Amino acid sequence: MTAELVSLTIDGHAVQVPPTTTAYDPQYKKNVEVPTTIYDAALELTRQKGITNPIPILCHREHVNPVAVCRVCVVEAGPPGVGRLTPACQRAVEPNMQVRTAETSPRVRDSIKVLTELLLADQPKSDGPRSGENPNELLQIAKRYGVTGSRFPAPARSRGRDESSLVIAVDHDACIMCDRCVRGCNDIRDNQVIGRAGKGYSAHIAFDLDQPMGDSSCVACGECMISCPTGALTFRSPVQAAPWKDANPPAETVTAEVLAKHPLFDGVATSFLQWNQGAVVRRRFRKDDIICKEGDFGSSAFYIETGTVDIFLKSPVKHVKSDKGSSGAVNHGLFGLIRKFTSKLESRGNDKRDEESTTRYIPIDAPVSLAYDNPIAQLHAGDIFGEMTCMSSYPRSATVRATGDVTVLEFQRNVLYILQRNKKSRALLDESYRARAVDTHLRGVRLFAELLKDEAMFKRFVDFLRPRVELQRLVPGHVVFRQDEPADHFYLVRLGFVKVAQRRPGGEHVITYIGPGGYFGEIGLLGNIPEIEALALPGIRTATCSALDHADVVRISGDDFAHVLQEFPPVRDHLVKVAIERIQENEAIRQRAQKEQLGEFLKQGLVSAQSLLVLDLERCTRCDECTKACADAHDGVTRLIREGLRFDKYLVASSCRSCLDPYCMVGCPVGSIRRRNSREIIIEDWCIGCGKCAENCPYGNINMHPFETGEKAAHPITGRMTPVVQQKATTCDLCQGLPDGQPSCVYACPHDAAFRMTGEELIKQVEGVKVGGSSSR
Repeated sequence: MTAELVSLTIDGHAVQVPPTTTAYDPQYKKNVEVPTTIYDAALELTRQKGITNPIPILCHREHVNPVAVCRVCVVEAGPPGVGRLTPACQRAVEPNMQVRTAETSPRVRDSIKVLTELLLADQPKSDGPRSGENPNELLQIAKRYGVTGSRFPAPARSRGRDESSLVIAVDHDACIMCDRCVRGCNDIRDNQVIGRAGKGYSAHIAFDLDQPMGDSSCVACGECMISCPTGALTFRSPVQAAPWKDANPPAETVTAEVLAKHPLFDGVATSFLQWNQGAVVRRRFRKDDIICKEGDFGSSAFYIETGTVDIFLKSPVKHVKSDKGSSGAVNHGLFGLIRKFTSKLESRGNDKRDEESTTRYIPIDAPVSLAYDNPIAQLHAGDIFGEMTCMSSYPRSATVRATGDVTVLEFQRNVLYILQRNKKSRALLDESYRARAVDTHLRGVRLFAELLKDEAMFKRFVDFLRPRVELQRLVPGHVVFRQDEPADHFYLVRLGFVKVAQRRPGGEHVITYIGPGGYFGEIGLLGNIPEIEALALPGIRTATCSALDHADVVRISGDDFAHVLQEFPPVRDHLVKVAIERIQENEAIRQRAQKEQLGEFLKQGLVSAQSLLVLDLERCTRCDECTKACADAHDGVTRLIREGLRFDKYLVASSCRSCLDPYCMVGCPVGSIRRRNSREIIIEDWCIGCGKCAENCPYGNINMHPFETGEKAAHPITGRMTPVVQQKATTCDLCQGLPDGQPSCVYACPHDAAFRMTGEELIKQVEGVKVGGSSSR
């Protein structure tokens, strides 16, 4: 039996409505019956009469549950003169109720005007919404009721802006705490990210545990921005660097309507796609067309819609060798002060170096790793590449060439950002990783090199981890875990870089930077193994690990990690060996740091140096023979400059310090720069010559050296065949090719003024303590 309708009047107009209506209950995630409100009755009246709704709303919308926090929807309910002011969005209708709105009640109208003035008091001045944004509903209400300003003074301080997200900007001053964003995020999207924090004027919307929006678990769906009535949440200016202005082949703009139907963009807010129209283009390549080149800087990522591409390293897999000549004799030059080297590119097979990497795969910015012996692979429809370049502006890690007709979507940073955070798109990308990239990623991790020797064991290893790994995307500065916290997961780095640091006397001490193909978090999980138990607390993190840039890490639970150790002994043996070395080395450094007077050395990074070129200025005559010797020894490309920091009578010249905090390692797109176990910086032979390490070195001690590869190519202007030149990064190698082991800079000094020493030894020299062996040439 149908319930009887409730009759009431609104501004003298009779209307009948059912006593209850259907609404969505977010707690139980189902539709439930709720009382019909006065506002619902006003909507029915406007539908029947064809008139404008006489009740304004600000914190409410028809598709969300009412909370009645703004009170702009106030009406007078009851007999004239004795009626009570009540929020229409929440007050249930009653039989024969008399309702008066601002249209007929001066009392209601004055109340709305005062409320509007209060809300306008701290609103930032605005010229209105930009294209793609919502109109400011508060200003519309002010205009409707003739409110031109606020008599109430604005607060003396600002609540600030949050622009940590690449997609949405937060202006806390414009927020009126209406909770529409909270309900949009939690009730409509069920993301459970936004809530309230603070009290009084400091009250504000907060993300997760009051984190910046970009650091939170926000998926950037845009629902909060669409819900916001005042522009406190707005789309940021579109990231459209117009890289396709002169693109060949031409770029086709893809409309928001088309993208909304694309499986990759399923779940992304249409308003976001409209606002960023032009940040996604479609490009069509023919066979042998180059899509991107290794070493080039870019700002976009690619999604293959149709076709197949080859991804490879064009640069020769060779390293720079400083050779003393085919005769094997060292040319000592004028007065025997110059020992001549010939710098050339040499393959690993012809020049085996100490502690050469054993990796069989090279990590790149794609869902595959390249085999060291044959650095080429294929990508297919559904693959994304260029993510690290797009998010962190790193050089392209490889060259990509179409094998036939290929169609790709190319998009900018903010689009990739929202794809990585949108639930449906992220699920699609994660499934693609598990299906196609887990195998090649694990092959590229040096830790698993021993497993590769047994393909059956490696297959069993991958099959075990494939359904269990969890792909996490980190924003810059995100702390994965902190020192002394309980250890519960093991991590592999897929893209980006992670900083590992410890608390030490004088502040934070950077242990290392871990890039693609690296791993971290193992020591805390190895504490129960007898070899480790005596060196580290079981189950406790020994360092703090945080994302240095936009990074992708693969998380493996502690239980699955324990299973790997039990079932795959080569992994266990390697981890234990490396963990012991790291713990002992870090403890030795910590003890030295406690004993030494750090002072200015700590500020300048000298205490971290393993190999400084130090000049005794009381002996030095500024003849520059050290610099000349270095240049003469390396084909005219010097690897040091006789300038730098001065301490007492000592000058620390600009030469590679082999720092303990080697920032040069950050950003290498192929992970070719690393530290030996002796902490000396080494550049692997697959360096692509992008120059990122030279740019990052804070001391200017890495140089780019051009080499002819032996190939020839047509000049782009003249068409003549000219030698192909390839850059390779070079840094001080301590002239290791010389039989006496003396660096040329030290050997060439005619006044016994040049020395190589550690930062610790320099401290002792400055303090007047003789360092055994450090002053001999």
